Amino acid sequence: MNFKGMKQYLDALKKIMDEGEDRPDRTGVGSRAYFSIPMRFKMADGFPAVTTKKLAFNTMKAELLWFLSGSSDNKKLQEMGCHIWDENADAPYWKPKAKFEGDLGRVYGVQWRSWKSPYTQEPIDQIANVIKKLKENPNDRRMIVSAWNPAELDMMALPPCHLLFQFFCVNGKLSLQMVQRSCDMFLGVPFNIASYSLLLHMVAQVTGLQAHECVLIFTDAHIYLNHFEQVKEQLTRTPGPLPKLWLNPEIKNIDDFKMDDIKLVDYNYQPSIKAPMAV
Repeated sequence: MNFKGMKQYLDALKKIMDEGEDRPDRTGVGSRAYFSIPMRFKMADGFPAVTTKKLAFNTMKAELLWFLSGSSDNKKLQEMGCHIWDENADAPYWKPKAKFEGDLGRVYGVQWRSWKSPYTQEPIDQIANVIKKLKENPNDRRMIVSAWNPAELDMMALPPCHLLFQFFCVNGKLSLQMVQRSCDMFLGVPFNIASYSLLLHMVAQVTGLQAHECVLIFTDAHIYLNHFEQVKEQLTRTPGPLPKLWLNPEIKNIDDFKMDDIKLVDYNYQPSIKAPMAV
């Protein structure tokens, strides 16, 4: 497999278009799907930001920082210039459940930072627990964070698509593997690749390790029927060299990162390709 650039992402799009099966889905749009596509990105090759169209990097890092803050409040995300959860917050099936204006319920960051235990009153901070293990016993095989909480799925504006990730450390090199159950390959997956690669770098920095490899397993990998023309356009483009990631070296605590502490360097991309998001 070619680890350089984003060719493996384009190869996945082509595989789905050529070999996938068309079927109805929850959104009513319909999609062409292929089951289980792995991708591996070595951080030494550069930061895996898609170059055959523009990655909304600032939107992506805002969402990740919001996840890490443990918030369920869409207004906090909007204050960071990110509006990708607006339609979910306003969806008719969710609005009656929201506890306040902008509430998204027990979504990703809430599960990451304050999973409810049925046995104690103390919330479980999965991110802090993983970072502690990486510092004290990096060989641990239980460095896992789960967003998939069956008891609380109906308390979320959207059940988690990227549902679980695990860290692996050897010889001071840190890798991350993420499993994603539902994968909007055109709009969402470039975002997910970049988000988890960024998370890997951030965790590596605060634990004194080297970010090595981000592995992603896309299980229900699908292209929406109304994204076909956009995908065909993207497949005519040749991926360019990857950019580099800059993190503020002064940050040693995962909770201290701010928007200005994270930047892409030498990111050259081709024109944006617009497509509607299925909700």
